[in-house]
Amino acid sequence: MPTAGIAETMPQSESCELERPKPFNFFIFGASGDLAKRKIIPALYQLSVLSLLPEDFLVIGAARSDISTEAFRDKMRQAVMEAAGHSAFDKGKWEHLANKLYYIPMQYDSPQAYTSLAKRCMPLEKQYKTCQNRIFYLAVPPTAFEDVITNLGEAGLASPASAGNEKGYTHIVIEKPFGRDLRSASNLNGVLNKYFAENQIYRMDHYLAKETVQNILMFRFANSVFEPVWNNRFIDHVQITAAETIGIEHRGGYYEESGVLRDMFQNHLLHLLALTAMEPPQAFSTEKVRDERVKAIGSIKPLNPECLAGFLSLGQYGPGNGTPGYRQEPDVQPYSNTPTYAALKLEVENWRWNGVPFYLRSGKKLASRKGEIAVHFKPVPHLMFMGSQMGRIEPNAIVLRIQPGEGLEMLIQAKHPGSRICLSPVKLDYTYPEEAAPKDYSRVLLDCMQGDQMLFVRTSEVDASWELLTPVIEQAESQKWDFPNYHPGSEGPAGAAALLSRNGHQWDPL
Repeated sequence: MPTAGIAETMPQSESCELERPKPFNFFIFGASGDLAKRKIIPALYQLSVLSLLPEDFLVIGAARSDISTEAFRDKMRQAVMEAAGHSAFDKGKWEHLANKLYYIPMQYDSPQAYTSLAKRCMPLEKQYKTCQNRIFYLAVPPTAFEDVITNLGEAGLASPASAGNEKGYTHIVIEKPFGRDLRSASNLNGVLNKYFAENQIYRMDHYLAKETVQNILMFRFANSVFEPVWNNRFIDHVQITAAETIGIEHRGGYYEESGVLRDMFQNHLLHLLALTAMEPPQAFSTEKVRDERVKAIGSIKPLNPECLAGFLSLGQYGPGNGTPGYRQEPDVQPYSNTPTYAALKLEVENWRWNGVPFYLRSGKKLASRKGEIAVHFKPVPHLMFMGSQMGRIEPNAIVLRIQPGEGLEMLIQAKHPGSRICLSPVKLDYTYPEEAAPKDYSRVLLDCMQGDQMLFVRTSEVDASWELLTPVIEQAESQKWDFPNYHPGSEGPAGAAALLSRNGHQWDPL
């Protein structure tokens, strides 16, 4: 298929430049774990490289491991070098961060540990002039969320602290999964709301910070050529994909408790659907955008858990290509019923989308790594060119690539060069340049430092997504599935293809 490049973007204006946040103290609970090593500290390092950290700041790691600050700094240095690449590692920028990096061993369920933490951080906050602006990042297992939140509140650390004549802010960042069903999510929100106001709570989904995801609203609402056709008169169906080639990567204990529906659908994929389907907000402001995301999820037709086969296909990868199957992974039960793949058909019941199916899929050990939103348009009303070429004329499509190669592409039909009247598909492709800009984790951390909640999920959005999926998950878990049912490196289980073929559709190839 021929590919045509799109013209370069215009030079960035000064108004697009990111501003440095105010001084802050950044606490990482779970600092000795994998998330801090792979994502959080490398994200802070990238902000340092981009000169997007203030001169005055402090990072305090806290976890159960009994190690020194020096050992913690050495461990994080190795992690940052691996993430950045040894050749690109900027020693000076790392030192700027490392000199303000401290570690405190503590037990998450000990109230005395939080009282001690408050006492130990106060002189450091004065030394580094953080103005008592505090960010608490919960990089702990979900089972520890309530302990950390409650003990922070009881120790008086949840309320904004007085800093001279002003109040320093206090923010709390919570990683997914936020609950495992509607009841547990509501209980967790109850604990949070006891100690923190909604404008202090940052429920994080890093997918929302990816460049293409942020660009969905601009693509739709800033271009008059697209929004008039963004409805059921012109769009045939939408496919949202989050496919991975890797397995569970030593996360068997976590994955046995979650599975793909909790791990990917309740957060990432439903948020992508909401951004694709939402109505235009009255203004581009945090609460108005989040209002429309909630409305979009609330407009999804309720799913009947008694008829799973009509809208859901589940899978689990088996052994193959020299790799173990899911049931042979460490910490996984030998007869596990946990799905590693799911395909889901949803319908948005409103005037804009009535009759347009939204197909969502996600899985492990698939043919390729791909994250995208593919909007497939209806064919032209009259195929007057059918006699002039062989084969089927593909309808137009717009693909928003989330990963890899973030960007967007359009599939159109054009005349093939030559004397004969023949059509061929042409792909108009734009890939975001690999320029110095904050990546997803860096972006959400920066927004949290600046008090911008647009890329974070509020209580009503969590409740709406769990209300939709909880009955389906409970029904699916009560059944015995014929697992494993797909090979590593494949497109997934056969049932996923059948889910679309009933409507005359087929998945875009991985």
